[in-house]
Amino acid sequence: MEIANIHEAKSRLSKLIEHALSGEEVIIAKAGQPMVRLVPIRPDESPRKGGQWKGKVQIAEDFDALPDDIATAFGMDTE
Repeated sequence: MEIANIHEAKSRLSKLIEHALSGEEVIIAKAGQPMVRLVPIRPDESPRKGGQWKGKVQIAEDFDALPDDIATAFGMDTE
């Protein structure tokens, strides 16, 4: 376990991150009092599960239709 005071951690942050990524416990302290633990973020390896929104979202029939006023605003011919 490595303990570093805030001032020391500022100047050695890259090295402390390397230690944490390699599995070592890194504690950052203030005036010798432990304040936070530096830990790596591990990606979620669990498979994604879909379908949570099924039946809850409806798309309008004219979803892809471009309204005439918008087409005119962009200089498109509406005829």
